[in-house]
Amino acid sequence: MSPWEALAIALAGFGAGAMNAVGGSGTLLTFPTVVAVGYPPLLANVSNTVGLVPGSAAAVWGMRSELTGQLDRIRRLAVASACGALTGAILLLTLPSEAFDAIVPALIALAVILVLVQPRLTAAITSRRELNPGHGGPPMFIACGLVGIYGGYFGAAQGVLLIALLAVFLDDSLHRLNGTKNVLALTANLVAALVFIAIEDIDWKIAGLIAGGSIVGGLLGARLARKLPPAALRGIIVVIGTLAIVRLLA
Repeated sequence: MSPWEALAIALAGFGAGAMNAVGGSGTLLTFPTVVAVGYPPLLANVSNTVGLVPGSAAAVWGMRSELTGQLDRIRRLAVASACGALTGAILLLTLPSEAFDAIVPALIALAVILVLVQPRLTAAITSRRELNPGHGGPPMFIACGLVGIYGGYFGAAQGVLLIALLAVFLDDSLHRLNGTKNVLALTANLVAALVFIAIEDIDWKIAGLIAGGSIVGGLLGARLARKLPPAALRGIIVVIGTLAIVRLLA
């Protein structure tokens, strides 16, 4: 790896950390960069997942004030994310990726639509939401588990899917839900990373470069996410999701 290639990976890690803190899809920045410098896709994917864990942790720390009063909700939903990520990581290491990858653009497109229509959808289901517990009940638990499977398998735009689902099922501000999203994404990434470390070869140079960049990006991205008005945050999430679809279909 040349110094310029190392710099490119570190900068991609920085961008990914910031993107994940705000809306998600950071993997669509780091994964193609690692592949572009000559690493095979599987090695790039597992090393990327390991490298992004510190950045996810930094984003959680940066938005810790938004997590106040959410312990019960996060504890319940994190279990679903962890179980799903474990399943997804095992699938990545045992099954071909073609079938699953084919539906990824559709999943992200659905997430973008959910974010766009969330205000109207929220008003339409207010009466139902009032009957649900603060953690969204079984539908939110199942949804987190399914997104966790995707997160453990590949993870691109996992944050977009999570924030869309949280905004639909839970009655809370978008900033607080973004903080919740960061915790759930960290949970999924950490579980998948532990599986990959235990079973698969990791390129620790790649992981280290991404980790260093993503920590800085995660902290700065969290600061930006806390200051943005909800409409602006929703707009960024939609743009990130749309770019993710374009990248995956390219």
